Amino acid sequence: MDTPVLTSDGATADQLAVRRHNLSLVLSHLRRSGPRSRARIAQETGLNKATVSSLVAELVGRGLVEEGEAERGRIGRPGQAIRLNGGHHFAVGSEINVDYVSALAMNLQGEVVSERRVPLDTARLERADVLRHLVSIITGLVDRLQAAGARPVGVTVAVPGLVESATGTVIIAPNLGWCQAPILQEITALLGWLMLPIHLENEANLAALAELQTWDTASGHLLLLSGAVGVGGGLVSGGQLIRGSQGFAGEVGHMQVDPGGKPCGCGHRGCWETVIGLNALLARAADPGDPVRDPALDVLQRLEEVVARASVGDGRTLRALEATGIWMARGAGLLVNLFNPEILVLGGYFAVLGPWLTDPLRAALPDRVFAPEAGGCRLELSRLGFSAADRGGALRALSLVFADPAGVTGPTGTPP
Repeated sequence: MDTPVLTSDGATADQLAVRRHNLSLVLSHLRRSGPRSRARIAQETGLNKATVSSLVAELVGRGLVEEGEAERGRIGRPGQAIRLNGGHHFAVGSEINVDYVSALAMNLQGEVVSERRVPLDTARLERADVLRHLVSIITGLVDRLQAAGARPVGVTVAVPGLVESATGTVIIAPNLGWCQAPILQEITALLGWLMLPIHLENEANLAALAELQTWDTASGHLLLLSGAVGVGGGLVSGGQLIRGSQGFAGEVGHMQVDPGGKPCGCGHRGCWETVIGLNALLARAADPGDPVRDPALDVLQRLEEVVARASVGDGRTLRALEATGIWMARGAGLLVNLFNPEILVLGGYFAVLGPWLTDPLRAALPDRVFAPEAGGCRLELSRLGFSAADRGGALRALSLVFADPAGVTGPTGTPP
């Protein structure tokens, strides 16, 4: 017979494991279902009332939940509703892209409490300089929120390219010019003073996770197309992100749709992003030297100018958008045939220019998808703009808190 392992207070390791599991169960239930009284939490989770009261007391001590108003509309004496506490902890999601670096902070309730994006021609800078710019933004967010009494719980960095999350390595990011880059190690060296979990992920995968929180799906099947200089894809099936055998799924921008076409940063020709990436669109819409092609300007500022030109009927701009829509339909049809998503979300610059891209794409899909009525796929524009990957990164960092609340210290920095 195995001998129970005793901790310093006499509890067994098994008892502690059960308690950690139950803390996660209660906290995650509140995240999914919203504020609940202790009695209702017990009823819905199957835990007894005394256990729930003890768990809630610990979660309150750790600054993760708080008491709200009395629960209304139920038979019997109303109990105090327990809800997530958004005031004490936050996670940071950040992104390195070709035209900018950005970061945002999200509290436990899923609310964005601080955000910043800085235009940056990252492909022309040394990697160390790019990382220093990103760390400067992250540090600024953390310093401001810590000064207000909140504590960071984790950081996630999103990068467009093949990312090996387990080792924190960017295998290849063609549009950044990075290959076999130990980004997690380098970021950790710059942010080591935070003493926090730091993660590295593909930007489209994180954006897809954020989009899943936004849309009401019956099946949890969603395909995100993220448009920037490069084009990424994130696939969620049954509510779970599809990563592939080595975590490299989603590189849809490198599908060959134009054999013998323009060279791509990956070394091949005719990749999808060479015809629908942002640079491809802008090259059709404007001459070199036009402000919309200046990477030193904020990407939204440049896109606003494209929108303005399209809105007044500028012929060159409208032709550029039409050509982009035609090429989008070719690739999107292949993806819908392969994955049969319930929702196809257009993110990044595709969402900003959606009024000119969705109609031709929606009209073309039925002819390019074998299943009737495009397999039931509906087309939507992202509501998250260029913050989707940042939001997904923050959610990724917060997931560790919900998985193991016992690892979080209280507001004073000590365990409750």
